[in-house]
Amino acid sequence: MATQINQDGIVTLTDAAIGQLAQNTSLWNEDLRPCTRNEHSWSGKRFASLWVGMSICLPTYSLASGMIALGMNWWEAVLTILIGSLVVLIPILLVSHAGTKFGIPYPVFARLWFGSRGAHIPALARAVIAAGWFGINSWFGGQALDAILGRIIGGWDTVGFHLGISFLLFWAINVLIAMRGPQAIGKLASVAAPTLVVAAVALLIWAVTRVDGFGHMLSIGSTVKEFHFWGAFYPSVIGVIAFWATMALNIPDYTRYALTQRGQTTGQLLSMPVTMALFSFIGISVTSATVLLYGQAIWDPVMLIVKFPTFAVVIGGLIVILSSVTINVGANVMAPARAFENLWPRRITFALGAVITGLLSLGMQPWYVLSAFSNYIFVWLGTYGALLGPFDGIAIADYWLVRSKRLDLAQLYTENGRYDYSRGINLRAVYALILGWAISLVGLFVPGLFFLWSGGWLFGLIGGLFAYWMLMKHDPTVLTDAEYEQITEEVQIE
Repeated sequence: MATQINQDGIVTLTDAAIGQLAQNTSLWNEDLRPCTRNEHSWSGKRFASLWVGMSICLPTYSLASGMIALGMNWWEAVLTILIGSLVVLIPILLVSHAGTKFGIPYPVFARLWFGSRGAHIPALARAVIAAGWFGINSWFGGQALDAILGRIIGGWDTVGFHLGISFLLFWAINVLIAMRGPQAIGKLASVAAPTLVVAAVALLIWAVTRVDGFGHMLSIGSTVKEFHFWGAFYPSVIGVIAFWATMALNIPDYTRYALTQRGQTTGQLLSMPVTMALFSFIGISVTSATVLLYGQAIWDPVMLIVKFPTFAVVIGGLIVILSSVTINVGANVMAPARAFENLWPRRITFALGAVITGLLSLGMQPWYVLSAFSNYIFVWLGTYGALLGPFDGIAIADYWLVRSKRLDLAQLYTENGRYDYSRGINLRAVYALILGWAISLVGLFVPGLFFLWSGGWLFGLIGGLFAYWMLMKHDPTVLTDAEYEQITEEVQIE
């Protein structure tokens, strides 16, 4: 008996299957269920807008600007950003396909490769990283709020722990908005991205006029010799990849709403790399100008803003706050809140998941991560890239190599079903994960092999992918052609 319908490459559950699962399983709730056909409504333009909004943010600015601080010149930094963006787009698009075809969010997709209980491992790993980004954006916003208060309230800077107070206040605002869900600031998001673009262009114009044109601004040569350049380029490009490695995992949270595979693919392909490169160029240019104006590369935009007059500090601070709130609720709450929901679908709501995310972000110590660019790219991006790489490889191997894009949608929500494995955990996925991590850790402890650690995302992905493929290619959970045809009703669009 068919439990799912394939219409033009989009698979949905039958009404009978929905009714049975909604009443009889703890693995189902309104946020985790697969999309209906009508909910597949996002066009390619929607995905392009999503990436433009997420790419034009302060972490992107800081990532690109910091490469100037490492000693790169402007074109070396822009090229590094573009190459890293194009590389990470490959796993993003590969994982996007599963979300679009089956309409499932990331925690449910993870059940396919780790099992109904084992899925908590990749879901919580992604949640921890998202919480870290939540804290980083809150710190940017808290710094901006502190700068505004310092200019408009006399004696504010003499108050003990004034920056900490500003951060905690801004953090609390973020958590309260996040509790209402991403829809709460849908209109705000449409305003925030173009506002930040205008602000970035205005900052660029300021820099150009202050240093008498682009010629002077971009004339600063690289301060790293050719041999040492590759030592800076390699971890930097891996850092760019790691920057979006999180989205390479939970992109199904968004592509599950796609109208067509072609639309979501084209929308993402034409937006993310271009936006990252263009916005990075602005950050790189302005940071190059700060070397000429102040004798040092100021890669933290808030630290640059405070050098302006009071009016500019207030306006710039408000724009930073707008950007930080938007990116936090739009990109850094969805995955962890869904992951915490998945721990106990009947009890943990999205709002409670948002609160847990906020509390976890404090433990990630964003003030330390942003205290130096080396902490940001080598400690933060490098470490979590090594953590997430094997998960990316396992997800790609399972969907494309092991199952050939075929799965039993209803069984992802069935207790003790096909994808339950051994008491809810796929031990083969755990073994592949450990192997992927081990490859990176070898580079951390063995002299001469440090490139394995600094490139942890890449080597972890490759190791996890091949290990999982070898372990799972003959697994009994893989559907045969006959089994897939039996549960799938093919419907042609008239």
